[in-house]
This record gives sequence, structure tokens and C-alpha cells, in this order.
Amino acid sequence: MKTRRVTAGVASVLALSLGAAACGGGDDNDGGGNGKKDAALNSIVNASDKKGGTVTYEHSDVPDSLDPGNTYYGWVQNFSRLYGRTLTTFKPAAGKAGLEVVPDLAEGLGKSSPDAKTWTYKLRAGVKFQDGTPVTSKDVKYAIERSNFAPEALSNGPTYFKSYLEGGDKYKGPYKDKSAEGIKSIETPDDRTIVFKLKQPFADFDYLATFSQTAPVPQAKDTGAKYVQAIQSTGPYQFQSYEEGRGATLVRNKQWDAKTDPVRKALPDKITIKFKVNPVTVDNDLLSDKITADAAGTGVQPQTQPKVLRGKYANQTDGSYAGATQYIALNVNVKPFDNADCRKAVQWGLDKQSVLDAMGGSPKGDVATTLLPPSVNGYTKFDTYATEGHKGDVAKAKEALKACGKPNGFNTILTARSDRPAEVAAATAVQASLKKIGINVEIKQFPSGKYFSNFAGVPSYVHDNKLGMLSMAWGADWPTGYGFLDQIINGAAIKPSGGNNLMELDDPKINKALTDAIANTDDAARTKAWGDIDKMVLDNASVVPLIYRKNLLLRPTSAQNVTVTQAYLGMYDYLLMSSAK
Repeated sequence: MKTRRVTAGVASVLALSLGAAACGGGDDNDGGGNGKKDAALNSIVNASDKKGGTVTYEHSDVPDSLDPGNTYYGWVQNFSRLYGRTLTTFKPAAGKAGLEVVPDLAEGLGKSSPDAKTWTYKLRAGVKFQDGTPVTSKDVKYAIERSNFAPEALSNGPTYFKSYLEGGDKYKGPYKDKSAEGIKSIETPDDRTIVFKLKQPFADFDYLATFSQTAPVPQAKDTGAKYVQAIQSTGPYQFQSYEEGRGATLVRNKQWDAKTDPVRKALPDKITIKFKVNPVTVDNDLLSDKITADAAGTGVQPQTQPKVLRGKYANQTDGSYAGATQYIALNVNVKPFDNADCRKAVQWGLDKQSVLDAMGGSPKGDVATTLLPPSVNGYTKFDTYATEGHKGDVAKAKEALKACGKPNGFNTILTARSDRPAEVAAATAVQASLKKIGINVEIKQFPSGKYFSNFAGVPSYVHDNKLGMLSMAWGADWPTGYGFLDQIINGAAIKPSGGNNLMELDDPKINKALTDAIANTDDAARTKAWGDIDKMVLDNASVVPLIYRKNLLLRPTSAQNVTVTQAYLGMYDYLLMSSAK
């Protein structure tokens, strides 16, 4: 089936499942004042076509990387569209229209062979790097080679291309393979044509093409991990300065031509971002209108929440579903979680309602019973470990402990990200909850910017430090079951560092089910498969779903063109945002 139709189908399913939160007004604008509560869920608040001003962001930690080829955080995927153009992208628009995949660097969506194993894109004419060099199909090919096949230098991004390109398991990447040809399954017959040859059908390829890994990189200027210091922009903004761990300033790219880019309005003159700002300080800077947005896009902290839910700030808030699930990964290679019954003891014993309460209650989300959140195509409602009021079942937990040979409980370690107060609060609630059944949890905190590259995403570190339970929040790479599940449950996604399959789940039946489902060009069968796979994962008991996440976002009065994008985890769309300042 053609991906254009798949895209439309997914958008409609999402619109229905999101309900009033995302399917209200389409592209309706709110040009007057700062709108009302939840106005940015289905309209553009403070709409303006005025050029100029500075958009300012703050973030509580550092990014995994601002290099489009070395990032996996959703906020960077959103932010990097300001300086990196990808083959396709999500339409910058309000409500359900923001889920539509549109051509960006390419002239049109991908042309698929009947079996969905060959995908062809034609690049737009006239696109240039910031130094004036024309962008060619070889630059896109090279970007994919470096981002997917050189984990020794770039370890943070996903591995879809490596998994699905013909010969992807053998190609050593451009830093080791010095041949001019590179990987043979990406063909560049001319400067504007790029052809992907896959080893099996992949019905979601236009979604994959939205990923920042397809933003072109000139090989002559690539310096591996150091490229982040001198990124070559193809978007309307380029880096004026970048200070590792401190922040960056972006200014207009004079080589960007609006005639080649129907996606971006590029209204601000300047964009700044500051890292390592205390998260409560970020909230206060929003409240006092010192900044335009919190770059993390995950909403205000629990301490700030009461203040913004009442009084003068209430009409400046947007409670968006993030299309994300917060969960605990139980690492199957760390004792005692190599035993399924020990994993089930956690499933039965956990008081999930107490976790939600600790995070801030219903404004922060709903108790989760599945890995797939309700806003993702393929979600199926079920509860494998159902307990009354989601408060846990001590008797069943103790039965599981007895079955796993630990009748008196055991000791383990739970990780959490130190600059995320809500995640630390959740971990503390988990600790208190499991203590009731004899599981003694020690909490260890790590910075979010290096969480995956240095700690939780590094199996050797996890094993050496006996990190049995790992805090995780995950949103879809694109809004289908495959886009959500593959990189967190597929054994092929386990990496030496920068991994997201924190359970180290490598179940042959689950791996095969994923492969079979994405190869199925029947919409209905493919959609049903994602729910079936979700049930397989819960039966394995290595994932403990906690919360279907919501973001309580705050928009300051000076922020313009503000709208929530469900394509990027329910944060504001940074491609649209401008400022009156």
C-alpha cells in the first residue's frame, strides 16, 4: 500500500484517539492575546507573520547531541529542523494536521516499488549548505552512513537504516570503509535522486525519512563526533556559536532560499538556547516571560504545577498528551531479573497510583497498563497485571517472590535522571511501594544528557553496577506501533552504548513478530499486530508501564505562533514558534 495512504490513515486514527486534545480545530488560529487554557492543542495561539525578534530556550540538562546524525531525544528532533532539512518532515500545523508527513528536502513523498522494498526520492533543486555548496543526494547518503554505521563515533541515534538496508549488517561505515562507493544499497544515480534498497518490505519508510539522520552532511567537512562544533546548516538558521554544555546561538543562514522550502516561515532573526538551567528556574523564567519555551517540552515541574493551574497563568497552559509512556525497564541480564517470576513480583507489587500522585496527579498523565500509549496507532487496551485501583496486590507479589526463590524479597537498584524532578519523585514512590513486599530499592541518579550514552544505555555499565531497574520515558519515533516499539524491544536495537532497549529484551518470537508486521502492507493487519506484540512484551514482564504521560506546558505572553505538535511528543512546534521580543 502506498505510504501516502498509510499516512492519512494513521493521522485519522490518532485524531480519534486523542479526542478533543488534538482533533478540534485543525489549522484554526488564535491571533488575539494569549488564548485560553488548552488553546494551543488545536489552534495556533498568538498567530503572527511578523519577522524579527529572538526566540529563547532553556533546558535543564544538555542534549545527547545537536548533531542531527547523533541524537535521539524528541526535543532535538523538533529543534534540529531549524538548521537541518530532512527528506520528509511533519507538517508545522495545529491539531491533526501536524501529523501529516510532507516533503521537505525532497520534492515529494517516496515512490515505492509494489513490494515496498525500494524507495526513491527526488531532491529539490537549489538547496545549499551555509557555505553556498549545492546539496546533493550523495550528501544525504553520507549522512545516513555516518549516523547508522559508525557507533564508535556516533552512538546516540536509532538503527533503522542499519537494520533494513541490504547489506546493512556488513557495511562498516564511512570512517572504516574508505571506498568511494559506500553502502551499495543506497544508490545516487544523479545529484538529485536517492534510492533505498531494502532487504524486506518497510511500509513506514516516509516516516523514517522524517528522522534527522537524513539531514545532509558534506563528507569533506565531517569531523565525526566533533562535527557538532561546526554543523553545516541546510535550514533557515545556522550556528553563530556553540559552547559544549552551556548553550548555542543560531542566526539566519543567508544561503537558505524560501523558494526551495515550503515548510518553514523562519520568522525570528535569532534563536538562543541555554543548557544546565535548574528546572524550577526554567519554570520561573517562563512565568516571568524571560524565555519563549522550555526546550525539553515535558511540562512544568510538580512544584510549579499548583501555581500555573490557577489564577492568571491558567489560560497560558496546555495539557497535552505526550504520546509517550513512562515505564521501568527490568534488565533481564541483571539478577534477579533474569528470572521472570522476580520480574512479575514487581509487576504485582507496584502501587502505580502512588507513582502518578508523586509526579503531580492527573495533570501529568494517566496510570498505564500497556507499553503503547492510547495515542499511537495499534494501541490495544488490556491490563495483564490488573489490581484494584492500580494500587498493587501484595499477596500476588509475594506468590511471585516465592516462585522466583526470593520469598523474603531482594535488593536492587533503580536509576532516575537527576534533572527531572518528576522522574525522581516517581522513583521515590516506586521505592516506597516495593518496600512493602520486601524489595529494597536503592535509587541512583544520572544526568539526562548522558543517561543513554554513558549509563543506562550501556549494557556493560548496567551489568557492572547491577542496575536492575531503569527509569524510562518513551515516545514514538513516528505515530505507529512500529515507530514506538522497535527501538525499545527489538533485540537488534541493543547497542554497546546509546541504546534504548534498556531491558536488553531479545526474544526471538517478539523480534520476528516485529519484522513480520512491518513487512505487511495490509493496514488493518499491521495495526492489529502492534497490540498483539505489546501483549507479548507484558507477558515477558520486563517492562513495567507506569504513566501515559501528559505535559502541562506553559506559554509566556511574548511567545507567538504557539501550537502543540503530537508528532514530537506533545511539545510545542519549534519550527513555527516566534517571539514578540
